[in-house]
Amino acid sequence: MSDAADNAWQQICSASDINDGELKRFEAGQFAVVVARVGDEFRVIPPFCPHMAEPLHESGICRSGTLTCSKHLWQWNLLTGQEQGPAERPLMFYESDVRDGEVWARVDQELVYEFGEEDDDDFEW
Repeated sequence: MSDAADNAWQQICSASDINDGELKRFEAGQFAVVVARVGDEFRVIPPFCPHMAEPLHESGICRSGTLTCSKHLWQWNLLTGQEQGPAERPLMFYESDVRDGEVWARVDQELVYEFGEEDDDDFEW
């Protein structure tokens, strides 16, 4: 591994900081990330829903390995990132690992979802 690749890995939090089924936001250098726990598995994801940029640490619900954004009910398998239900985009993950009880992630660039015009809620009453 090169020095640049080594520098990309950052300690995000302690595994004990997050309970099963919980989502928490952390700073990883200059980027925000959300860490999700499913049993003994951890996933490090961008902090916003791929649909309409809702902050997942506030609107996300994690149950039985499924992440649901409560704003528009998009859902994903938290272990694979695959869409479930009405979701139209997969979740992106940062490469992550648990080392000596600490959650680490390779955060060498910010993962950002593209939001197009079709995602706007032009709702008129």
